[in-house]
Amino acid sequence: MALNRAAFAVILRAMPRESLTRKKQRAERIAAELGTLYPDARCSLDYRSPYELMVATVLSAQCTDERVNKVTPALFVAAPDPAALSALPVENIEDLIRSTGFFRNKAKSLKGAAERLVAEHGGEMPADMDRLTRLPGVGRKTANVILGNAFGVPGFPVDTHVGRLARRLKLTAEEDAVKAERDLMKLFPPERWTQLSHELIQHGRQVCASRKPRCGECTLAGECPSAAKA
Repeated sequence: MALNRAAFAVILRAMPRESLTRKKQRAERIAAELGTLYPDARCSLDYRSPYELMVATVLSAQCTDERVNKVTPALFVAAPDPAALSALPVENIEDLIRSTGFFRNKAKSLKGAAERLVAEHGGEMPADMDRLTRLPGVGRKTANVILGNAFGVPGFPVDTHVGRLARRLKLTAEEDAVKAERDLMKLFPPERWTQLSHELIQHGRQVCASRKPRCGECTLAGECPSAAKA
């Protein structure tokens, strides 16, 4: 006889919860497998400096990295540094980034960030979370991307792929990216944070897709509570 929702909820509450120790052990196995699967995983945005990475990451919101990489070469010719970007009229920036979507908000954020970099940091990108997140358009995810990839400072960017996989793997229950980031930081050593985020993103793109995860092909299925449900 089929269980109603209330009865199913009672059964779920009665099931033993995974201890933090066991979750860390499972997280270690997951990280090891991802490292084996994607040893060459890297940031897929093209950049040559922390400034260029900041710009590309801001543009990547609600846009594919492939599209961003087609847009940034012309933008970086027109604005090779924060001073040049701050001097560009916002309408010019909009024209250069139009195909990335939400171009008006992105242009406003990029110009504002460039102006602040010039006014407060001598045109140089700061290398700490607090100062980065004071820049217009730069949240924790973007700051973590910059810190981990441009400066070698451990950061755990939680984008849609990372958040989705972390929840499916039951490494966090949080929908909020900042809260999910904190949960993940407790489970993995800092030296793995940046690279692991790339590996999770690649796995999300290739196997653990949003609508149709290919659990039957996934070598993480044995560590994934969601795979049994699928």
